[in-house]
Amino acid sequence: MLSWLYCSNASAFFVTQTLRGLSRDGRTVIASIHQPSSEVFELFDRLYLLSGGKTVYFGQASEAYEFFAHAGFPCPTLRNPSDHFLRCINSDFDKVKATLKGSMKLRFETNDDPLEKITTAEAIRKLIDFYRTSQHCYSAREKVEEISKVKGTVLDSGGSQASFFMQSFTLTKRSFINMSRDFGYYWLRLVIYVVVTICIGTIYLDVGTGYNSILARGACASFVFGFVTFMSIGGFPCFVEDMKVFQRERLNGHYGVTAFVISNTISAMPFLMLITFISGTVCYFMVRLHPGFSHYLFFVLCLYASVTVVESLMMAIASIVPNFLMGIITGAGIQGIFMLVSGYFRLPNDIPKPVWRYPMSYISFHFWALQGQYQNDLNGLVFDNQSPGLPKIPGEYILENIFQIDVNRSKWVDLSVIFCMIIIYRIFFFIMIKINEDVTPWIGGYIARRRMQQKNGNQNTTVAPCGLKQSPSFRAYVDNQTTGTSKR
Repeated sequence: MLSWLYCSNASAFFVTQTLRGLSRDGRTVIASIHQPSSEVFELFDRLYLLSGGKTVYFGQASEAYEFFAHAGFPCPTLRNPSDHFLRCINSDFDKVKATLKGSMKLRFETNDDPLEKITTAEAIRKLIDFYRTSQHCYSAREKVEEISKVKGTVLDSGGSQASFFMQSFTLTKRSFINMSRDFGYYWLRLVIYVVVTICIGTIYLDVGTGYNSILARGACASFVFGFVTFMSIGGFPCFVEDMKVFQRERLNGHYGVTAFVISNTISAMPFLMLITFISGTVCYFMVRLHPGFSHYLFFVLCLYASVTVVESLMMAIASIVPNFLMGIITGAGIQGIFMLVSGYFRLPNDIPKPVWRYPMSYISFHFWALQGQYQNDLNGLVFDNQSPGLPKIPGEYILENIFQIDVNRSKWVDLSVIFCMIIIYRIFFFIMIKINEDVTPWIGGYIARRRMQQKNGNQNTTVAPCGLKQSPSFRAYVDNQTTGTSKR
C-alpha cells in the first residue's frame, strides 16, 4: 500500500496509527508524510531518507537518531528528530541561512548545531559515505539479494478473490454512492433539466391542434431530443475520473473490465430515470402533447434512452480521450453532426444520400428519437387547416408529406433502435478498454523492439537476434555487463 499523508497533526496521527494497524495484518505500507510530529514519527517502523536520488539512510526509524549521531550530526536538544534529519539532507536550508545572515539576524547567534559549521552539501556527502560503510547498508543489500532470488511466480498477483457477481455488486454500490454524493453531476443536472423543461413548457404551453401548432410540435420535439440531451456531455469530467480510478485498481487486479462496465451502466440507471422522468413529465403535461398513458410512457422512455446513449457515447470517448477539454469538444462535435442529420434541420429525403443520409442519419440517435416522437405525438391527431373553410389535416398526412416519415414503421421500433445503440456504445467502451490494456502495450513493446533492433544493427552487425525476441530487461542488461567484465 502506498499513501501520501498531508494533513493536520491530529489527523496524521490517527491515519498513521490506522496504517500501522494494517501493516500488522501482513500488509506492506509505504507512506510519504509531510513534517511529521515526534508522536507520528515514532509510529513508523522503517525510515528511508533520500537526497538527490541517493540513499542517506535506510533502516529502523528508531535507530536513525543514533546513526546521525555517529555520523557526526547529533540531534540538538529540544529538536524534533524528523525535522533534524530533513535539515541535514535538505539544501534549501542553506539559502534560508544565507538570507538571514545577510540581513544580520544571525550575526550574534551561536549554538551547538554542527550544520552551522559546514554546508548541507558537505553534510549530505558525509552521511552518504557513512551509510555506505554502515551495517544498515549491508543489511539492505542482503535483503535485496534475498528478495531477488525469489521466483517471479511467487510475486505474481493472483488477481481478485471475489466472484464476478460480488465484483459487480460492490462496484455498483460504490458507484451509486459516489453519484448520489456528487451534487454537481446529477442533482444539479436534475435542477437544470427541470428548469429547462419548464422554460420549454411555458414557451409551448398548451400548444393545441391549430395549423401553427404542427411546426411548433416538431420544434419542441427537436429541442427536447437535441439540445436537452446535449447537456449530458457535462458529465465527461466525472467519466475521466472514473477511468483513472479504474486504471489504477485494474493494475492491482481488483476486478475485471466486464464488471466495471456493467456496474457503471447499472449504477447510472436510477439517476437517469429520475432526471428524465421528472423533466419529461413536466414538459409533456405543460405542452399538452398527445394524450394517453402509452404516449406519455413512450415520450419519457425515449428521453431516457436518448440521455443514456449520450452517457454511453461520452464513456466511450473517455476511454480514448483522457483530456477534459478535448473530450468535451469531441463529444460536442459528434452530437452536432448527429443533430444536423436528425431530419429536422434538413428533411430526410432532402439530406444528401452519400455519407449524410447513408449511413450518418441512421447512426444518429437523434434521427430515431425524432422519427419515433413525431409518430407518437402526431399519429391520431387532427389539425386545423390554414383556412377555416378547408378540411382538417390528419396527423398521418403530416407525418408522410411534411416530416417525410415512414408510418408503416412502428414507433416502438425506433425506440428499440435507440436501446440497441446503448448496448453497442457500451460494447465499444468495453472493446476500447481491452485494446488499451492488451493491444497498446503490445504495440509499444513492438516499437521498442524495432528501435532496439535498429540500434543494435547500427552498432554491431554481429549481435545475436535473441535480444529481439523479448522485451528489454534491466536485470538481463546487468547480467550481460557482469559477464562481459569477468571475461575481460
